Formats: sequence, C-alpha cells, structure tokens
Amino acid sequence: MPRNKEELGGVSLLGNQGTKYDYVYNPGILEAFDNKHPENEYVVTLDCPEFTSLCPVTGQPDFGHILIKYIPRVRMVESKSLKLYLFSFRNRGDFHEDCVNIIMKDLIKLMDPRYIEVIGLFNPRGGIAIKPFANYGDSEHQELVKQRQLAYFDI
Repeated sequence: MPRNKEELGGVSLLGNQGTKYDYVYNPGILEAFDNKHPENEYVVTLDCPEFTSLCPVTGQPDFGHILIKYIPRVRMVESKSLKLYLFSFRNRGDFHEDCVNIIMKDLIKLMDPRYIEVIGLFNPRGGIAIKPFANYGDSEHQELVKQRQLAYFDI
C-alpha cells in the first residue's frame, strides 16, 4: 500500500522544485520518514560517488566516494535530504576521518538505526588515498560492529 500524506509529513524536500543548495555544513537539512517494515532486519545502502570537502589546512578541495550502509529501526533517512546534507560539506574544512565520523553521528541522531557504517574512499592527495571507516551498532549488533571493523582491515 502506498504511503499516505500523514506518513510523508516529515518529507518536504522530495519533489520540491525550489531546491536550495546550502554551501555551509547543515545537519538540520536531514529529513527522515517511518520505516514501514521495522520487524524486518534489512540493509539500506546509500552511495555518493561525488562527495567534496575542503582540506582544513590548505583549503584545497578533497574529492571522495561516501558509502553509507545501515539497518533501520523506526526511522529512515530521505535520500534527497541526504544529498543536500552531503553537498553542505562542500565548503567545510575537515579531515577525511572527521567527515566520515560526523556523517555517521548525524545519521545516528536522525534515525537511531540498529547498525550503521560510513566509508569514505577519498582520492589521493600528495600520493596517499585515505579510506576511513566508522561504524556503530546497538547492543544487539555489537558482534556485527566487530566483524565489519575486522573485515575493513582487509580492504
């Protein structure tokens, strides 16, 4: 059964033709909607291959690929708001590791997922590519947290 207007009450950006791009970091742009299948444990993968931020020291642009995987509980992130949120990092000066952890923490605050991981695959600068991984799980998913961290060491 399709979602009704009440179920879409917190979603205002999707379908809005007057989209405003925020050039300053803005977690307030994130929107969520209810998970219609909270009894199921399933994985949602969100893939942003064109993430940009700034080096906090030089101000030079950094380009990367952000992967977000999560097991929802009650709330889920709306993808257009996520796109605009990630775009808001464009002029933010942070290290790659900071960006990945900030994204994860903002999404935890928004959704309270059962499990979430954020991976940053940043393009090389100065001959070194940085690939930070951050994850979180509730008390029932601590084994998954450890397994995924160990698996990431093999990448």
